[in-house]
This record gives sequence, structure tokens and C-alpha cells, in this order.
Amino acid sequence: MTISNSDNNNGSSTTLDAQKTRHRNTGAATSNISPLEMQPLPTEDYDDDDMEGLNESIDDILHRSGYNVGYKDSDIDDDELNDEMIAKMAEDAVLYGSGHGKLYDWLFPPNVPRTVQLMRWENIAVPACYLLVGILQGLSGPLMNVYPLDLGATEAQQATISSLRGLPASFKLLFGFWSDNYLFFGYRRKSYMALGWLIASASMIVLLLFGSHDPSIPLRVFSFLSFGVGFWFADVMADSIVAEKAKHEPPETRGSLQSTCYACRFFGLMIAAPLSTVVYSVLGPNHVIFVMALFPLLILPLVYWFRERFNVTPTSTSEQCKEIWSTVCSRAVWQPMGFVYLYNLLQVGNVAWREFLKSVLGFTSNQLNSLLIVAYVLLYLGIMAYKYYFIHWSWRAVYIWTTLLNGVLSALQILLILGETFGIPPFWFALGDDAFADFIGGIQFLPTTIMMVHLCPTGSEGASYAMFTTVNNSALGLSSMISTMLLPIWDVSKETLIAGDMSGMINLTVLTTALQVSGIFFVFLLPKTKEDLIQLGHGASGRSRVGGIIFLSITFLSILYALVVGILNIVAPGW
Repeated sequence: MTISNSDNNNGSSTTLDAQKTRHRNTGAATSNISPLEMQPLPTEDYDDDDMEGLNESIDDILHRSGYNVGYKDSDIDDDELNDEMIAKMAEDAVLYGSGHGKLYDWLFPPNVPRTVQLMRWENIAVPACYLLVGILQGLSGPLMNVYPLDLGATEAQQATISSLRGLPASFKLLFGFWSDNYLFFGYRRKSYMALGWLIASASMIVLLLFGSHDPSIPLRVFSFLSFGVGFWFADVMADSIVAEKAKHEPPETRGSLQSTCYACRFFGLMIAAPLSTVVYSVLGPNHVIFVMALFPLLILPLVYWFRERFNVTPTSTSEQCKEIWSTVCSRAVWQPMGFVYLYNLLQVGNVAWREFLKSVLGFTSNQLNSLLIVAYVLLYLGIMAYKYYFIHWSWRAVYIWTTLLNGVLSALQILLILGETFGIPPFWFALGDDAFADFIGGIQFLPTTIMMVHLCPTGSEGASYAMFTTVNNSALGLSSMISTMLLPIWDVSKETLIAGDMSGMINLTVLTTALQVSGIFFVFLLPKTKEDLIQLGHGASGRSRVGGIIFLSITFLSILYALVVGILNIVAPGW
């Protein structure tokens, strides 16, 4: 349908189809912005057939709004359709959905583009993938803690299996780079995502079929290594898709896409971890492995329905490398990522704390597992708190207040060591301390991930986002190593703690608390908002080859470190 309306002032001509297409996925009109002046639909995610379907949907919307658009051009004179009518029709199209109720508007927010509406059938694979990642992490954690031990594996063999399971995470950058450059069955993401989940499922099926009773060490090693490859491959594809879609978010909802996806992930982790423990205890490990084999298969139909452009010519490898180099040389990249690295590096934990809880306070295994489960719950609640309450706070404010609060909670550990719990049983005192630390971690998690998405150059989302997360994760790994290195400074051995000498434990707690809080001194490196992030890349000081070299050096040295440690744990456990 095409209805022209001539403008007597400038002689221009517009079509109603054009007006409808422009307003299909914009936010509600404001008093000072005409609906006709809102941004156009980002059509790069849709082919011609998709756009035809969208236009048909708009016709339905206008019809429900009270306008009969099912007529031909000859059904109405041009003079009958003035600018006011067009504007009203477009505004109603934008504001549709109120007739469907709040649930419909919550599932399909009318103020964001269709490509960002995750509950659409063509997008549902994205949150489902994040949910599955959390579920599998929750299922595999308790399984890997006790399964090798129950099978009689030595400490060296347990270290080997654990290292092999996490080793594929070191190849996230390679997975992302490969999908950016090479199509698989005509797609950059969805085919690789399906392949990843098939590998993960097949590895668990092999373990069930050939090792249901007494699997050999080589079979267990192969199965968990293959599972890790498929798991992280699919995870990188999901992250890449989110990095692409996040660029279409309107400014007023920016960050909601990632917060929703990670809420799904941590919800799955929160639910699956305790269920895995119960199923393992009651029914045995094979039932947990069966679920880990089944769930990746259930997501495949959703991956098939996921809408992605077909046979898009990817950027050449040389051009992508140049784009990534240009990106990391920007101050908008190396300065905030420098903060992420330094802050996470200083999150040094007290690795003797669990021994204190078990040996001195007499916590049982069930109580220690309860601390872990409650921590997962509050981690999820922290994600939700940021999504609904703190998402519009400046990134600096979030880190300043959460860091100070975390310092207070860490200092409370000293009171527990001294036995000053104000009449509260030690378990509940420790529960509040440990669990709320994870709540704070959940709030801190999203600001930097949202920032990293906006740093990704178009066409290189897979490699760049994987690179940024590698820097983040490598700092946490190095922090863990520093935690272990601090143990010999004071005597915090099991025998000393049982003997009642808590001086070393108090000193170590004070030191680790001070290190964690010291990260606040680097918060000036973090931009306040996305607008400040963009401004960092402008001006005379907006680029630095030295900054880019340092950033890439840290990235690849971190990957090399993870590979070396993983291989050493395999060939020389206990090195």
C-alpha cells in the first residue's frame, strides 16, 4: 500500500509505508520530538522477507489502533490523509501493546527494536543459551567436586581432570575470532552455537554409554575436555550475539539486554547447583550426567529458529586485525580495561578461611554447601538489583559504594575470628558475611560487561568481547595465585588454628581486606557513563600505540599463563 501526501510548503512527498517502517521499533513519542523524526529501524538484521513481515505486522497494529490500512491506494484520496493523521497513526503504532496488558509489554517492550526483544521466537535462543550455561555450570560444579573422588581418583588425577575441564576457556579468543571470519553453513553464530552444544551433549553421552559404572581415567579426561570445548564454544557465540544486538538498544534502556541475559545465567546456576547436589546424593552421578547430556539437545530447536543474516561476507582477517588493533589503541579501551584488570587483581581472598570455618568453628560439609548455595542465590539477586535499581547509576558510583561495603563485610570476619558475634550463632554470622559479599559481586558484575560490549567494533564482536573477558578472567586467576602466595607470611596452618592461635588468621584477614578495598584508588580510570567512555577516545590523547601494546601484551601473556598452568597441572600435578 502506498499513499502519497504532498507537502505544500516544500513539495516533498512521503509514503505511509515509509512512515510505518520508520516507527515500527522506536520509543514512545515525546512532546518535543515528532514521531516522524524518530530514528529509523535498524534493517541490517533483516532481509527482504523479514521486512515484508514487519510491514504486515505494522498494518495489523494500525488496524487494532482503529485505522483500516487494508485498502488500496485508490480507496482514499491523498487530501484525506494529512500530516496530523500520519503522525497519529505512527504514534499509535509506537504505543501499541497497552491493549495486550502489562505482561505483553513486559515480554515485548514496545520502546525497543524487535531485534532486542529477547522473548520473540527469533531471539529466544539467546536468553535460553545463557540459562543453559548457568544450568550446566550448576550441574557440573558439585559433580566435579566429588565424582572423581568417589571413583577413587588420586589427587593428581583429580587435578588433571579439573584442569582439562577449564582449559578450553583459554581458547575463547580463538573461538570468537574464528566465527568472526569464517561462516559455517552460511552463518557466523547460530551454526557454531549448535555445534558447540552438540559437542557438549555428545561428550556426556559417550561417558554414559562407555563408562556408566567404572569409567577409565582417559575416558573421563576425554569426556570432560570435549564438554569444555563445546560449552565454551557455544558460550562465546552467545556473547557475540549479545554484543551485536546491544548496539541497537535505545539510550534509555541501554544495558537491559545484558542484564536480562546474565540474570538468566545466574538464575540457572542458582537453581541447578543445589539440585545437582541432591540428585547426586540420592540417585547417583549417572543421572546428573544424563541431564547434562539432555539439556544441550533441548536448546537446538531454539537455535534453529534464531534469526541471523545468511551468507554475509565477513570482514577479511587482515582487516579485522587492523580493526582490533585500532580499537585497543583507543584510550576508551585500554584505560577502562586497565581499571578492570587492576581492580580484579586486587580482589585477593583469604584462602585459609574455609579451613577456619571447618576446623575451628566445626562447620559440617552440609553447612559449607549451604554457604555456597546461599551465595549463588544472592549473586543472582545482586544481578537483579543492578538491573532494576542501579542500572542508571554511574559506573564509578557503583564501584565506590560496593567496594566500601565489601570492605565493611570483610572486616566483620575479624569479629567472627575473635568470637564477637553479638549472640548470633557463628553459622548465621558467617552466612551473612559470605553471602552478602556475593550479592555485592553480582552488582559489580554488570557495569563492566556492559562497558565491554560497547567497546566491540562492528564485525569483530566475537574476538573483541572474548578478548575483553579474557583480561577480566585472567586478573581473577592471577589474584587467586597471589592469595596462595600470601599463606606463608603468617602461620595459618590447620594445627595452629586448632591450637587456638588466631594471630596469623587476623593478620591475613586484615591484609586481604586492605588489598580488596585499595581497588577504589583506581576508580578514576573508569568512565562514569557510556558518554564519558566515548569521549575518552576523542581528542589529542584519545589514542596511544603504547597503551595498545600493553593491553595486547597483558591479554596474550594471560592466555599463555593459563595454558602453561593447565598443562603443568596435567603433566606434573602438584608442581
